[in-house]
Amino acid sequence: MLEAIDYISDNAAQEFAHSLKEIGFAVLKNHPLQKAQVTHLYQQWQGFYNSAAKFDYAFNKDRQDGFFSTEKAETAKGASVKDIKEYFHFYPWGQCPENLKADTLKYYQQANQLACTLLSWVEQYTPAHITDKLSEPLSNMIVDSDMTMLRILHYPPFVGNEAQGAIRAAAHEDINLLTILPAATQSGLQVQDKNGNWLDVPAEFGYLIINTGDMLQEACEYYYPSTTHRVVNPTGEATTKSRISMPLFLHARPDVVLSERYTAGRYLKQRLKELGVE
Repeated sequence: MLEAIDYISDNAAQEFAHSLKEIGFAVLKNHPLQKAQVTHLYQQWQGFYNSAAKFDYAFNKDRQDGFFSTEKAETAKGASVKDIKEYFHFYPWGQCPENLKADTLKYYQQANQLACTLLSWVEQYTPAHITDKLSEPLSNMIVDSDMTMLRILHYPPFVGNEAQGAIRAAAHEDINLLTILPAATQSGLQVQDKNGNWLDVPAEFGYLIINTGDMLQEACEYYYPSTTHRVVNPTGEATTKSRISMPLFLHARPDVVLSERYTAGRYLKQRLKELGVE
């Protein structure tokens, strides 16, 4: 079990950066995202997923905004079957059902502001021998970025015809700089430690889960590991229930130079091809 860091404590920033360095994940408590707001959004989006209207918002392949059905879901890198999930990519500039847009945008803005604060914490406690090699300061990489995305995930109840070997989200790493994730409506998220053991991530709402993405790992020469994680299948009565989660993926501008190998835009395009959604 990961130990929670108190967001309002004096040494929160230092502990947060240390946790990301050691395991690529951190857990925060007493964070500013409100339970009532998130719960309301979960309920609203559950209604969307229960409706056939979701198919009116099919994702745009070039822009990657909109609804991805279970048939169009990702296949994790190295996996042979698709994840058991459907999801919606929300950007302020992208498509969204009118009745969901105002509340979703409000949450997006608040979560994005928090993500920017957390990236500044990382920047503050990253050693100079790493920051001196960056093409620009970490906090600059997200200035004027329109690529930060809120993903509203729906893992449907099991009906018995799931593909053999498929799980809700196969082991993977995120593409972006930082991921901000409030607790989902069900447990199931696990993170892999350095020894290959799978650790359950706290499922209570008071905890906020943050993890390093591949872009931060690349830019910082693997000082911050992009840790493997997954969402395992439920058992018992939980198989009859949906699971909703809502990660915000903090992204750099496409022109940002992450390393000699990649700009952020080139890296994102490569990873989307690997996932089979580009």
